Amino acid sequence: MVREEAEKCEFMCVHEDIVKLVNEKMPEEEKLFDLAEFFKIFGDTTRIRILYVLMCSEMCVCDLAQILGMTQSAISHQLRVLKQMELVRNRREGKSIFYSLADGHIKTILSQGLEHIEE
Repeated sequence: MVREEAEKCEFMCVHEDIVKLVNEKMPEEEKLFDLAEFFKIFGDTTRIRILYVLMCSEMCVCDLAQILGMTQSAISHQLRVLKQMELVRNRREGKSIFYSLADGHIKTILSQGLEHIEE
């Protein structure tokens, strides 16, 4: 396997005006950490599958388990992670708990991600 080296400038020349402008716009380190943690959630196929199902319809754990061919326990574990990151929300109806995407941003992120890899 041949490893390509990243291209780099042939000589050192810092563009101070651009560096200053970007530094002024750069979010705080804590926000960047939170953003990285947010995107880590999307790094698990099971969670992505759950989110895509919830893009189509609000569902209870039983329905999710049936669609995804998984145990309710496994689904519940992943839903807990998704809920902690505020990607899904739930509501109780009698003895059932229904899950849905937390907001439209999640659908946008998933749709744009899929669109990007399909290009």
